[in-house]
Amino acid sequence: MQSKAMKAVRIGKAKENEFVVDDPYVSRCHARLVKNDNGELFIEDAGSTNGTFVNGDRVLRKRISLADTVMLGERYTLNVRDALKYDNDYSEEFAALKQVYDSYIREKIRIQSSNQFKTRLFQSLPFAFVGIAGLIIGLVGKSHQPLVIVSLVLAVCAPTLGIYLGARQSAKIPELLQNIANQFKIDYVCPKCGAFLGEIPWESLANKKQCPVGTCRAVWVKK
Repeated sequence: MQSKAMKAVRIGKAKENEFVVDDPYVSRCHARLVKNDNGELFIEDAGSTNGTFVNGDRVLRKRISLADTVMLGERYTLNVRDALKYDNDYSEEFAALKQVYDSYIREKIRIQSSNQFKTRLFQSLPFAFVGIAGLIIGLVGKSHQPLVIVSLVLAVCAPTLGIYLGARQSAKIPELLQNIANQFKIDYVCPKCGAFLGEIPWESLANKKQCPVGTCRAVWVKK
């Protein structure tokens, strides 16, 4: 069964094209990008003077991917991704950022709560040994001098040990948070211009409808 073709993106020098190219070797109506219902992408030459080329071969119609090199005429390399986004609509890519933001917040909370629990555990655990030692001494009496000495050592060392272990665990938190923040800065960006969106909740950004960067203005949410 032949797949149904979607609306083509017309490419050329003429202003009526969806994607206008200002190049002397590109015809007024040079080519068309067509994406069918199966997601397959095709480049079609529209009777251009200087031809349409895919990876160096002149074509009339050819299935392509974003990795292919598409030339219009002798020297213009077509950015297929930009041509597909001729209407500046990045709403689909922006919607995917909600998962990026939600995952970051969940992981941030998990790291903070988990490490706070471990910190308190390490700080309090040594004192439990002191209590146990005191209980044993109470049961066997003070005549067992070695146990008395051990309990005294624990009483002196336990607080220091607890503070050390707690501080060591706390020291891990900034590094863990920094690691996920570094990845977040890579992933949570405008899908067009790549500007980092900060830690602003996705819902708040969605209310803006488009990227605030003047040279970008990518559409995030269709009106």
